[in-house]
Amino acid sequence: MQAITDFLLPIVQTINAYLSDYILIVLLIGVGLFYTIRTKFIQIRCFGEGMRRVFGGISLRGGKNKSGLSSFQALATAIAAQVGTGNIVGACGAILIGGPGAIFWMWIIAFFGMATIYAEAVLAQETRIVSEDGTVLGGPVYYIRKAFTGKFGKFLAAFFAIALILALGFMGTMVQSNSISESVSSAFHIPQWVIGLVLAAICAFIFIGGIQRIASVAEKIVPIMAVVYLLVGVVILCINIKQIPATFGMIFKYAFQPQALIGGGIGAALKSAISQGAKRGLFSNEAGMGSTPHAHAQANVETPHDQGVVAMIGVFIDTFVVLTITALVVISTVYTEGGLLSGLTGSAYTAATAGEAAIVSKAGLMQTAVGTAFGNMTVGNIIIAICLTFFAFTTIIGWNFFGKQNVQYLFGKKATVVYSVLAIAFIFIGSLFPNDLVWELADMFNNIMVIPNVIALFLLSTIVVAATKARKKRVKKNKDK
Repeated sequence: MQAITDFLLPIVQTINAYLSDYILIVLLIGVGLFYTIRTKFIQIRCFGEGMRRVFGGISLRGGKNKSGLSSFQALATAIAAQVGTGNIVGACGAILIGGPGAIFWMWIIAFFGMATIYAEAVLAQETRIVSEDGTVLGGPVYYIRKAFTGKFGKFLAAFFAIALILALGFMGTMVQSNSISESVSSAFHIPQWVIGLVLAAICAFIFIGGIQRIASVAEKIVPIMAVVYLLVGVVILCINIKQIPATFGMIFKYAFQPQALIGGGIGAALKSAISQGAKRGLFSNEAGMGSTPHAHAQANVETPHDQGVVAMIGVFIDTFVVLTITALVVISTVYTEGGLLSGLTGSAYTAATAGEAAIVSKAGLMQTAVGTAFGNMTVGNIIIAICLTFFAFTTIIGWNFFGKQNVQYLFGKKATVVYSVLAIAFIFIGSLFPNDLVWELADMFNNIMVIPNVIALFLLSTIVVAATKARKKRVKKNKDK
């Protein structure tokens, strides 16, 4: 196992360095800015509408649909995939490597990402296919084919589908199961292979039930797990209330002066902060990745715009609420005056965050912060282990569905059984694999997915803009009545 890791890790890290430091930043910010302008800041204009659609008729018992899902079930499935280890482990990793300023760049990515995900959801609705038995098929492969006709369109759609299956169906689930097994093992001293085995068995039961069972689980667990995690975070922030101004100060200061903390020249340090924000921001909210459109395509709504504004709220909840709570708790506890990493700069900071101490590892940082706030490290381990387990578990079931949609597109419905068996095996294997290699592999395939998806988004902007204009006409018509 170690020999494989030593061989693969530097190769994958080199590929990721080029993708996330250059290509990813340009594509994500570029398409987000493009759609922000083209839709005239849809994420601001229609934010209230999105909130009303999400929370106006919220229910934990959406019931079964003959075809597709309710709008809230689709959002819950999307958030189940979005809110995972990226909100805890990913955010902590970004802070450790890029400094607190990486969170600012996560916010920037998410703000523009709200416009991007609006476009993704609209296009998923516009190009979805409802089969004779009521099964809904939708996602980037269908709007990629619309953007590119002929053999090249088929190739690009297949390229995306394969990348997604590897990124989410296999490597991504390994990341989630790895984080669950590591945190639960640390908190309860249970062997990681036992945790992986139990997790694989539970997931197998849910996978068999298809999208209806996945949506049913997601719509019940997602709201509850989010509320519990936020309550814990708010309590800690109340304990650290005096450090909150300094916490925000560090986020904004080190967004533009990261070299003052992590060392090195301004160029290298700033690149590290921005790339960590972009890379971990993508892994967290998934806007531009092309994953959540599979869930939004399932929604039974009056117009594509309706699900587009709902999708925006998913990114808002993921990054500006859940991930921000993680960041504020960690920074206010660990980085401000009196914290574990307070006062460290340059080489001292790098040495302290290089994984030499378990308390500042990616998975351990949030546990350390919570344990420090409550004055009991065991309590911190248990609380974060439970929260992380639910976050990662819902992500696994959401990503499995996304992968299944693409397996069906490539190989037909019968192949989904083989896919599910392999996915369950990867869940178990992920609980045993070294953390760093799992994360790097997931990052690589996530980054690759972005490329064909974003290219299609650029080319299909007229369809998205038409959806926003149709909404404007509808509002005007209702006012004139």
